[in-house]
Amino acid sequence: MVAWIVGGLVALGAVQGEARGVVYDDANGNGVRDRGERGLGAVLVSNGVDFVRTDSQGVWKLPSSDEMIFFVIKPRGWITPVDKQQLPKFYYVHKPNGSPKLKFGGVAPTGPLPASIDFALRRNREPDRFKALFFGDTQSRDLRELKYLTDTLITRIDKEDAKFGVTLGDILFDDLSIFQQHNEAIALIGIPWYNVLGNHDIDFDAPHDDQSDDTFERFYGPSYYSFDYGKVHFVVLDDVWWMPADRRYKASIGPKQLAWLKKDLEFVPPDRLVVLMMHIPLNEVEEKREILGLLSQRPYSLSVAAHTHFQEHRFLGKDDGFTREKPHHHVVNVTTCGSWWTGRPDEFGVPHSTMRDGAPRGHSVFTFDGNTYTIAYRATGRAPDYQMNIFAPDVVKAGDLKGTEILVNVFAGSEKSSTEFRLGAEGKWTPMRRVPMKDPAYVKMVTEAAQLQRPYRPLPGAIDSPHIWRGLLPATDLRGVQPIHVRSRDMFGNVVVATQAIRIDP
Repeated sequence: MVAWIVGGLVALGAVQGEARGVVYDDANGNGVRDRGERGLGAVLVSNGVDFVRTDSQGVWKLPSSDEMIFFVIKPRGWITPVDKQQLPKFYYVHKPNGSPKLKFGGVAPTGPLPASIDFALRRNREPDRFKALFFGDTQSRDLRELKYLTDTLITRIDKEDAKFGVTLGDILFDDLSIFQQHNEAIALIGIPWYNVLGNHDIDFDAPHDDQSDDTFERFYGPSYYSFDYGKVHFVVLDDVWWMPADRRYKASIGPKQLAWLKKDLEFVPPDRLVVLMMHIPLNEVEEKREILGLLSQRPYSLSVAAHTHFQEHRFLGKDDGFTREKPHHHVVNVTTCGSWWTGRPDEFGVPHSTMRDGAPRGHSVFTFDGNTYTIAYRATGRAPDYQMNIFAPDVVKAGDLKGTEILVNVFAGSEKSSTEFRLGAEGKWTPMRRVPMKDPAYVKMVTEAAQLQRPYRPLPGAIDSPHIWRGLLPATDLRGVQPIHVRSRDMFGNVVVATQAIRIDP
């Protein structure tokens, strides 16, 4: 065991050598350090274990061993190069002997360390307020499903001036041979795109968890890393731990990554918002208490995952290990593939793939403003104001109206939302109660599909949706076709509205 002193940090490990390089201002944007392009001081570089700041000339040095990835932590006001697929190039993969024999190739041998591993940065204006797109589980199992994603979302998406996007894991559905085509499709959005490792993105024939990310690393680099944008510090975590002997995975980041996360956060000023991005929801991860303990030391934090194929806001408190007064906000993001591209196809042959909570497939738009944020739900192929479904009878006799149940599925609603309705244009607004129950429209879809001869994959079973509200209609003198208005205010103060017609017969 050798101790190396690196930029004032002590790194312990089976060290085989030293990597070094320069972080520089790539003034002409060609990705090569040309004469006159200055080095950038005080920029963080990591090897997945340790961190070091570059000196005044932009030079960094870190311990090196086999199976190591070196990467720069993009600081605010700078941008890393992107390739033709809009993938940020902020890393160098060092695997001298390459991956073990893997079905999807892994990483080819990289040979000896270069004499200098240089990272290019270019100046980039980054305001305090900006937007980012978040995709959960694109999860195409083949090129046909990739076409579903491309035709219904990618080529039609409103970028809303987002500065970058993130896919929160399960980029594919086990067939890693189509990473290239997937990346080419996502690149059509035209903004830098970051990626998180999911349990369907790993090499299942890898002999150890350390090699299970190798094919992912060939395309995207390290499976955990961080970067700054505006006043926000983003951290990507790998919480898929592959256990080849058992042929299964567990939700864990492991001790090495946990130690790296602790060091990473020590460099972040306390007034910054820290956003953790992962695949499996945080409260299911083995180290959730340790992770939430680290976040408890910070006044501003948020975490985002996917994996479950339903939309939910979770609030993690003292029972989970988060000790601040207000619970930690954890978002389980809507998935772009919905329920795994299942269900009855539309007129264009694309399955509707409604999620198990009754919400449509889609994506989220996060707006960050300093250390605050808001989140907007976007249903694929629908107008931005499509935020809920109302379930009420088509017709009710006046004498039966009082006590008639109405239900509302507010797709992005949470326990911190307030929802109310009124009957008629001038009716009184009446609060509704959130109830955990299965979405009635989704249950009907599943039931009807089971009775059909179908050439498509059936929908999965319904879950108790976490965002359904219930109300009872009042007696009224109104007759004929009348509106039921619903409005819901979320935790950010955003109000969404919808209207459903009901006919009241004498």
